[in-house]
Amino acid sequence: MHRAQSPPRKYEEYAYVLDFNPRGKSSTVRGREGIIVTAIGEDRLTLLEILGVPNSTFDIGEKIYIGKEGRIKVLSVLGKMDYDKISSSAQSELPNVVENIVTNNESKFVSYLNNARPLTPRIHALELIPGIGKTYMKTMLEEREKKQFESYQDLQDRVGFKEPIKHIAERIMDEITGESRMNLFVKR
Repeated sequence: MHRAQSPPRKYEEYAYVLDFNPRGKSSTVRGREGIIVTAIGEDRLTLLEILGVPNSTFDIGEKIYIGKEGRIKVLSVLGKMDYDKISSSAQSELPNVVENIVTNNESKFVSYLNNARPLTPRIHALELIPGIGKTYMKTMLEEREKKQFESYQDLQDRVGFKEPIKHIAERIMDEITGESRMNLFVKR
């Protein structure tokens, strides 16, 4: 009997530092102590607890490599964290870091806007992004039918949808904080 293979698990390659404690204790792995870093993954937007290499220094908002091979400042990724388990300083840094991720990964998010589909007969995925109601959604669908969006600026120019970075970041924050029951961007 042949078993279907499950798809390989996708791991983060890069993360952004939200907070760190040079002499911390892990909240995800018992007995692990050292430089405990709270970060958000760049690709899957997962909140992570990371063990830093001794004597490493970290800056809030810094992009660090956490992939499998060739880590420099990271000993290990200890595990995923829930929003309500991260420090208040990490929570306060999160909106700025998320906005930075949305800014730095423009092609990924523009591609999402170009390919978003209806979720149900009554709700389109685009409508779940703050600021996009039926009117903007209809205009976006018509415009992307003519020609796919190339950038945030292209979206603003053709549709009139102001501050797409802010609105996408706001949606991601809703998903991370658990204020949304349906995730568009955050992979669990």
